[in-house]
Amino acid sequence: MDLIEIKDIYKTYYLGEVDVPVLKGISMSIGKGELVALMGASGSGKSTLMNILGCLDHPTAGEYWLDGSEISRYSAKERAKLRNRMIGFVFQNFNLLARTSALENVMMPMTYSHEDFSEKQMRQRAKELLDRVGLSDRMDHQPSQLSGGQQQRVAIARSLVSQPAILLADEPTGNLDSHTSEDTLRMFQDLNRSEGLTIILVTHDPGVAQHAQRVIRIQDGLILDGGTAGRGVAPPPPVPPPPAGGSP
Repeated sequence: MDLIEIKDIYKTYYLGEVDVPVLKGISMSIGKGELVALMGASGSGKSTLMNILGCLDHPTAGEYWLDGSEISRYSAKERAKLRNRMIGFVFQNFNLLARTSALENVMMPMTYSHEDFSEKQMRQRAKELLDRVGLSDRMDHQPSQLSGGQQQRVAIARSLVSQPAILLADEPTGNLDSHTSEDTLRMFQDLNRSEGLTIILVTHDPGVAQHAQRVIRIQDGLILDGGTAGRGVAPPPPVPPPPAGGSP
């Protein structure tokens, strides 16, 4: 069953008298429990598409269906409520609070939740997740006392604390060395297998994309391959004619 389906999504930014089209009629789908890479170069439109998928922005035109509901016309408040309930984020720069322990960083999203968590419940949930990512002995450390890989593990634990249905990882290994990057990507694969979590890796790196089950390639605001056929999918290049007098 599709968890995400977008149909003819356009996004245009209006900068004074200049219209800047970024997404040009994209259609694609992602099933529940998939591990997908959304791959494209800088300027391809992948970050804009990620912001729409993550309910951080809305399309200019088109439909976005998430878990059976059409949400492309949700208000900013409605998107925020849905985002807090269903979507976790992991970023290249970790985005941890500097003077706050790993445990408190992981607890933070629960303090903004509409659910009524007690302090004990929040601490217990955060401890379980830090143990899940192998940081049970670093709970009281601040980000400056952690390596880049450990900071990213804290960020992953934080992204899971609200038990989201979708995890969006934006260039999650961009600030990590190759060995730590591989460990982080294996962690995403393990979360996908063991938890059934739907994960979208947003990347420009083919080495990262190869860890996914499916790669959706985007270029110049169009899906090249790996998405849903139809409008917004770039046509294949023409097949050259056979040489004169040769066999087809």
